[in-house]
Amino acid sequence: MKAQFKYAFLSGLSVRGAVFAVVFMINLVFIVLGSLGWLPFAAHVTAVSLGGVGIAVMLVVNIISDIAIIRRMFAPPGAYLYALTPSPRWKTLLSSIFAMAAMDVPSMILVIASQVLLALNMVGKEVREMVLSNINQNTFLIYSNGIRGMVLLIAGYFLLLAVILFCITIKKSFLYARTASGLLTFLAAGATVYVLSLLQLVLVPFATVDRYGIFIVVSLSGTAGFVMYCTLILLEAAALLVLTSHLMEKRINI
Repeated sequence: MKAQFKYAFLSGLSVRGAVFAVVFMINLVFIVLGSLGWLPFAAHVTAVSLGGVGIAVMLVVNIISDIAIIRRMFAPPGAYLYALTPSPRWKTLLSSIFAMAAMDVPSMILVIASQVLLALNMVGKEVREMVLSNINQNTFLIYSNGIRGMVLLIAGYFLLLAVILFCITIKKSFLYARTASGLLTFLAAGATVYVLSLLQLVLVPFATVDRYGIFIVVSLSGTAGFVMYCTLILLEAAALLVLTSHLMEKRINI
């Protein structure tokens, strides 16, 4: 599993790492100069605009790099080596997912955080001090909500990857070489998302249920509700990964 993580991580690191280094260093230079008061307002506006572009570029590069890692699992010639790895398929799946997460999550958190700092520099010293003072007065609440949001995003990220890998495996197994396999895969993806939506109903005794068309959204409050919701998301991701690994071992066509 360590070797698979290493290979997946290194395969997506070169381009992604170079783009991240450029974006982050440009933001860092503007943050330092802005904090020292050496930039005019026009330069602050330019810095914030470039920071927004940097976030978009980083997101696109991460997606492209993740596609390359996923393609390595399902398309030749990389898939042949992947299939011959003497390790359970769930371990190789997890290693690839962890490799993508190790590159995607920290890079996006850092570029978004740098964008926030650029915006604080642009609004001026008085507003920045007021914001920081408000943070100091509500430190526990702000950090608690921030940590909750981060945990929820990471859990959702793992579920998204699990859904994508499951749908690709469905296309490469049950729907392989079938007519309109692309359309059938799209329908399978929609059905998977719908079933995951319905599974939130297990939390009904502890939550408020809202319906948006055919989809169900469960709203939870409090620490216990948050923990239960994140646990459900991770259990859904784990179940999809188990099904995906089973299909990859028994039915996948490369």
